[in-house]
Amino acid sequence: MVQQKDEIMVRQREMVRQATQQWKGQVDGKVAVVTGGARGIGRVIVEGLLAAGANVVAADQKWDNAEEFRKHLESTGRGMAVQVDVAEDASLDSAYEAVMERFGTVDVLVNNAALVSETLFYPQGHVKTLDTKDSDWETMFKVNTFGVLKAIRRFIRPMLDKGSGSIINVVSSGVLPTHQGGSYFALRPWTVEMPYQATKAATMALTFYLGEEVRGEGVAVNAIMPGHTRASWFDATAKSWSEMGMVYFMRPSIPEHVTPSILFLAGQNGQGVTGRLVYVPEWNYDHGFGDSAAWSDVSLPPEMEEMYSKLEAVMPKYSRSGVSHLPFDAWAALWISASERLASEQGQS
Repeated sequence: MVQQKDEIMVRQREMVRQATQQWKGQVDGKVAVVTGGARGIGRVIVEGLLAAGANVVAADQKWDNAEEFRKHLESTGRGMAVQVDVAEDASLDSAYEAVMERFGTVDVLVNNAALVSETLFYPQGHVKTLDTKDSDWETMFKVNTFGVLKAIRRFIRPMLDKGSGSIINVVSSGVLPTHQGGSYFALRPWTVEMPYQATKAATMALTFYLGEEVRGEGVAVNAIMPGHTRASWFDATAKSWSEMGMVYFMRPSIPEHVTPSILFLAGQNGQGVTGRLVYVPEWNYDHGFGDSAAWSDVSLPPEMEEMYSKLEAVMPKYSRSGVSHLPFDAWAALWISASERLASEQGQS
């Protein structure tokens, strides 16, 4: 089992290396700003862009417990850490001025900073819509939607001035509808994630409309949807679920699964790929960077590893070709089945 885990991690590193080599020529020397860049997915995006030769600004509201990363950034000679609250105009103005003073331009903006359900409603993250307060919606929209718009208003300026640039927004697969016959319905409404998904749906719409408006001026605007990821908040939520006797959905992917698509999109402009919403697991699958299982996190803390290993041991064996992972409804059915079987076995022991 240890050997299998080692092989998985070796393959993951190799896929990141291949992506870095493939798009290094399009990213090398560019100036990229990543909001929410101190930890989790944002930190991985910063590291990926640095490895590809970019000058990278990691902007985050809090640098607590991230001082070592901050020092590493500054030691590279191409990295910069700034403290910024994307919901506050003065804070963004100060960050923009600092970036321009240091690098003189911006080529790429990744809007990754966001308030997630698991932090607003710590630690489980799931509150029914009518049980939320208006202030919850106001707080989350202030960060997740207006924060994105405010950051774009500033950092797009040098892109428009030189007629080239790339903006990448991070959204969630929970915003998506699917269809059967003549009607559309939600992809996964049972995850109970308001107002988070409402804010991400607004950001998705912003991506499409702004992308059309500025492509003629040389700027690409795209969005990515990461898969089920072990982000910075994940461990606390998974632990909370475990204390209730439940497993927090499927084994998560490592944050690095976003690196290939981020590097590709960072190299785009208005004459390239723009106005797209990229679902990262499917994009990876279609471009030779593995299915979802290839990016599974096999370096979990012991208690989490035990939890997911037990779930996987009793999960019905079902898969199909042509997709990165099963459709969400099928995934959920397998998870429910395995959870019930696991609960039954634990009750008998």
